[in-house]
Amino acid sequence: MKALVTGAGGFVGRHVVAQLLARGDQVRGLCRGEAAALREMGVEVSRGDLRDRDAVAAACQGVDIAFHVAAVAGIWGPWRHYHGVNTLGTEHVIAGCRVHGVPRLVYTSSPSVTFRPADQEGIDETTPYARRWLCHYAHTKALAEQRVLAANGDGLATCALRPHLIWGPGDPHLVPRLFDRARRGRLWRIGAGRNLIDTVFVENAAAAHLAAADALSSSGPVAGRAYYISQGEPVNCWEWIDSLLALEGIPPVRKTLSLGTAWCLGAVCEAVYFFLRLPGEPPMTRFLASQMAHSHYFSIDRARNDFGYRPAVSIEEGMRRLAASL
Repeated sequence: MKALVTGAGGFVGRHVVAQLLARGDQVRGLCRGEAAALREMGVEVSRGDLRDRDAVAAACQGVDIAFHVAAVAGIWGPWRHYHGVNTLGTEHVIAGCRVHGVPRLVYTSSPSVTFRPADQEGIDETTPYARRWLCHYAHTKALAEQRVLAANGDGLATCALRPHLIWGPGDPHLVPRLFDRARRGRLWRIGAGRNLIDTVFVENAAAAHLAAADALSSSGPVAGRAYYISQGEPVNCWEWIDSLLALEGIPPVRKTLSLGTAWCLGAVCEAVYFFLRLPGEPPMTRFLASQMAHSHYFSIDRARNDFGYRPAVSIEEGMRRLAASL
């Protein structure tokens, strides 16, 4: 088949592209830049911004499936930017699929669409969307996911995947940020340190996209549904972080803050950065404090049952590969 991958040059997008190419599919990547590395891989590169409706529509022409992976991630920034890329950009992808008769759309969502500042232990996809939003990323991704699932039908089959804390070699987000914070003395253990979290190795996350796409049809069980994607093996948050830091020879996290203190500190930092319009990201936010202190792991039974998702790369093997890449 010929597949469109938005954000093909990103962390997850590159792995989706590589796995598609490895099995003989043709790939067109929608990217903002030149993406020379993708061209060398044999990818047809279409340049454009998700906020450009015409550019997105043009990228959708002549493909059999769209993988909408691109998004603005993070915990801080202006609403207009997040909404423009994550929500309106997704609407443009849906519209492009409609205009050019693309029959299938797989959307990369996030578990943060149901995140609450409380423990979420073994929850499944029946959990409702959050009602209180602590960051624009989670809010705009939830709006986008709802648009995608509502678009299912009338010749377009859609589904949404929610991979949680994606990591692995080449990670430009999670692991480097942890290393940077730890080196600068800005990484604090929040709460009691007993919270369990789900993660997913990047190759497993990409494989889930292909498995969902292969099972996606207008009459099958995948159409119109959302899926949590993880290793299926919750880990202690702070023990896992310490094991990552050890790969770089960084000592374990010793400094601690109670959740209440971190929450109040986050509220103050958000107010200061907002009213003074400071550049960069606050050192603490309420969303970050809650993420780091609470348990949040998910049932992946729906993905197992509907399209046979199995994390082929274990956490231990993933850590070995990450260590080798560092």
